[in-house]
Amino acid sequence: MKTVRLTAAQAMVRYLSQQQNEDVVPFFGGCWAIFGHGNVAGIGEALHGAGDDFPTWRGHNEQGMAHAAIAYAKASNRKRAMTVTTSIGPGATNMVTAAALAHVNRLPVLFVPGDIFANRAPDPVLQQVEDFGDGTISANDCFKPVSRYFDRIMRPEQLLTALPRAMATLTDAADCGPVTLAFCQDVQAEAFDWPESFFASKVWKTPRPRADLDQLADAVAAIRAAKQPMIIAGGGVHYADACDDLAKFAHRHNIPVGETQAGKSALPWDDNLNLGSIGVTGASSANAIAEDADLIIAIGTRLQDFTTGSWALFKHPDRRILSINVCGYDTAKHNAIAVTGDAKATLAELDKMLGDHRAPAFDASLKSDWMAALDGVTATPTGNNLPTDAQVIGAVQRSVDENAIVVCAAGGLPGELHKLWKASKPNGYHVEYGFSCMGYEIAGGLGVKMAKPDRDVVVMVGDGSYMMMNSELATSVMLGHKIITVILDNRGYGCINRLQMATGGESFNNLLDTARHVVPSAIDFTAHAGAMGAIAEKVSSVTELEAAMERAHKADRSYAIVIDTDPLPSTDAGGNWWDVAVPEVSVRPTVNEARKKYETALKAQRPGD
Repeated sequence: MKTVRLTAAQAMVRYLSQQQNEDVVPFFGGCWAIFGHGNVAGIGEALHGAGDDFPTWRGHNEQGMAHAAIAYAKASNRKRAMTVTTSIGPGATNMVTAAALAHVNRLPVLFVPGDIFANRAPDPVLQQVEDFGDGTISANDCFKPVSRYFDRIMRPEQLLTALPRAMATLTDAADCGPVTLAFCQDVQAEAFDWPESFFASKVWKTPRPRADLDQLADAVAAIRAAKQPMIIAGGGVHYADACDDLAKFAHRHNIPVGETQAGKSALPWDDNLNLGSIGVTGASSANAIAEDADLIIAIGTRLQDFTTGSWALFKHPDRRILSINVCGYDTAKHNAIAVTGDAKATLAELDKMLGDHRAPAFDASLKSDWMAALDGVTATPTGNNLPTDAQVIGAVQRSVDENAIVVCAAGGLPGELHKLWKASKPNGYHVEYGFSCMGYEIAGGLGVKMAKPDRDVVVMVGDGSYMMMNSELATSVMLGHKIITVILDNRGYGCINRLQMATGGESFNNLLDTARHVVPSAIDFTAHAGAMGAIAEKVSSVTELEAAMERAHKADRSYAIVIDTDPLPSTDAGGNWWDVAVPEVSVRPTVNEARKKYETALKAQRPGD
């Protein structure tokens, strides 16, 4: 057996650089890195030696780097991913939030934080978390509950098993998610005689598990019996490359479609069977069909509460759920008719078994009515009032072409975008709403641009999320990956302020002007974005915003546009109830009244049905 002598870190980088996806392109788009004492000597030297064979990207914040890596994977439909390395201690724990985001959204990313010395000779080292009752614990154990696969590399040869296991997880359709390899800093530098065969190029093909024939037969029987079926398209439709298959299936069998946050853009917005978004932030058209549907065909969705209206949306007394998902955990939810299999393969098999069966007609006017409402709330406003989020969305929509990708994550914007954005092409809508992580937006936009360099990327972010994390705007300038960022300044956490008031509370601690302060907040976002190297300007109206968007498209680097918005309005049309518990006892009449409404709403829930 031929061997090659390398450090453990050199071996890891060489192995990762040889992994390819089914298109025979590198699976990894490189490694994001912020170096510290726990990874600079071992992993840092290995990455330097790899050069362009495994490029290293420098970020400004560990969580931001990880968000960029995760967005890259999502924009690539999980066909590609990135590695992220940090030192031990705070560098590592800064990534735990991002790991949770990837775990919730089932997205691949490889975390390689440095770890304490395996030999324990210099213990306790700088930044070491000491557990008084367990000598094996380090800060990296925080990753365990938010990793699909976790390993601590305490000897070089452990990589011979750990790395293939990591790749198997990152490329598995059902178990896909974050992998953490906590890499002891002394082990990184230790040499070992590695089998040369370990570094042979390997192609990882996307598995397409076929559903059980009995499950398919049950699904066909349910679809044939349904008088008003409806499809809910989730993110799994994108990850299975099944957008065209969904369109063919829906049209052949005349079944209307609603889209989740992750599923949006599975069908073009103007497809007559695409009734729009579903659930709490849903279109009135899709929600009207959902309320009356006797069969909900959930494809590639985990049916979280925003999709189901906290399980109060589906009101048909005899409604059933048919869940098609590559992950058996998801198909088993809520007493569903389970079909465990790849979305693309399953749709093809169901299509063949159903033949020319077509569902009964549904009310097509629901969509035209919704589109009229949508166009109304996104139209250019008249008067001098501050614009709403919806009006800003309308201006941005009118300023981009059909290939543009809109990026968002948290606050009121995801709800408005889910309702109102007209996505023309698959992956044209990139909103992280599984974890709804404030601060994802700009870093995520950078990752999307790295994955889709030929498409315009427009990040829409509120002032609250911008303040949470904005440093990767500087990274986008540094790396030459241009993004357009539209910053909506409503002076606070407007979405949660509205929720606070809707549940009977006073505006408190959410808007800057109602929070405790000595000096009123006056943040100059234009100056701040400009200081990071972006071209930046502030506009005072929606009309000025559209003109600024034209300048942004022509710019040679990242561009930031700031606009003041009204924190109170949201789109009344569409939507559905969301279960947010209201205090059962309060001295305030508004809270008690909200509690009565809440108790009435609870009666519509069917959580176990």
